Amino acid sequence: MKKVFTVIIAGFMPFLVYAQAGHIMQGIGAHNMSMGGAATGQPLDISGTLHWNPAGISAFDKKILSVNAGLFFSSPELSSTVPTPGGPMSGTTKDDRGVSVMPALAMVWGKKDSKHTFGVSAFGISGFGVTFPQSSSNPINMPQPNGFGRLQSDYQLMQVGVTYAYKLNPQFSIGFAPTFNYSALELEPNPLASPDMSKGYPVSDKASALGFGGQVGVFYNSGKGFKLGASYKTQQSFKEFTFKSKYLDGSTAPDVKFKMNYPAILSFGAGYSNDKIDIAAEYRSVNYEKTDGFEAKGWTATASVKGFGWQNMSVVSAGFQYKGVKKMPLRVGYTYSSCPIQSELAFFSTPATAVIKNAFQFGFGHEASKHVTLNATYHHGASGDAVSGPVLTPMMISGSNPYGAIPSSSVSYKMTTDLIMFGLNYTF
Repeated sequence: MKKVFTVIIAGFMPFLVYAQAGHIMQGIGAHNMSMGGAATGQPLDISGTLHWNPAGISAFDKKILSVNAGLFFSSPELSSTVPTPGGPMSGTTKDDRGVSVMPALAMVWGKKDSKHTFGVSAFGISGFGVTFPQSSSNPINMPQPNGFGRLQSDYQLMQVGVTYAYKLNPQFSIGFAPTFNYSALELEPNPLASPDMSKGYPVSDKASALGFGGQVGVFYNSGKGFKLGASYKTQQSFKEFTFKSKYLDGSTAPDVKFKMNYPAILSFGAGYSNDKIDIAAEYRSVNYEKTDGFEAKGWTATASVKGFGWQNMSVVSAGFQYKGVKKMPLRVGYTYSSCPIQSELAFFSTPATAVIKNAFQFGFGHEASKHVTLNATYHHGASGDAVSGPVLTPMMISGSNPYGAIPSSSVSYKMTTDLIMFGLNYTF
């Protein structure tokens, strides 16, 4: 059991850091989510457009307010196997966290025949949490001191943007948006600290950090139905989290610092519209390989994890809107995301239930009046095949085994997600 305890100590940090349905939110607001998150080249609603392409808000020539809220459900599962003197020990633990709320608030000031359009937004662009209960069979969740018992994390990232778009001519627009961010992270126990072999990991208060970044974009509208767009969101740079911690016996633990930025995103989109339909397609590249908190990989000298070693991620999304039903447009969307986690490093991201491979969305709108439009969407996502790899420990690092893979061990994780979201747009 001492061997099991050492393995869990060495790898506990990642358990609490990426347990949600995508570190990068695939869409913002009910309308944009129902289109698979595609908006860079097809600005149909202000929330998705403000988030993905600041130049696209030039398509709106009125003053519009959008308010959205969603209920998010996830079902992560964590499995592990480690060798013991009596034979392999295996088990699976299911998350019992419950429901999370996803908010979005946006406003655009547009005017007919004006070259200038302004917008403001406040979006929850990333958030996750996991609660894995204590287990008598899964080595990771065994009661202390052999395991860590119940594991819990909570993370939120709120972004506020101020956007300006300018029409160079009737077809071509440019835009930019400085972004201001607030993030908060809570870990219990806190694996970011090096463990004390007699006291274990400490428990930390929630830590917060402020960050900033920006976004630029271009948008082209042919005037004949075809549209194109491109945008670049810079890396959102944050100050370090500083955790105040105590050990389980009440004694004070050293402060812990950790820096985790939000990655840069490059997006390209295209769209087509006529009286009956709107079509949107989009490609995004997420640059994890140059992002603090994700770039580094491997172990520190004190057996904590340097980083998660994620590769860049590609996202493809598409949406279709049918406007043939009077005052009730119908929408369907699909999103594909590649997995940024290498098999040999899967343990560092355990459980990396943040990665949803395939997501499907269905939604509709209702034009209640000339001023009020209601939107609703349902999302279902799945991680596909489980992400898996060997259990790692720094005690087994060698020239031929740089990450300390334990023979005959494994760790794997998968999840499904469901979301119900509602929105209200008011046109002044």
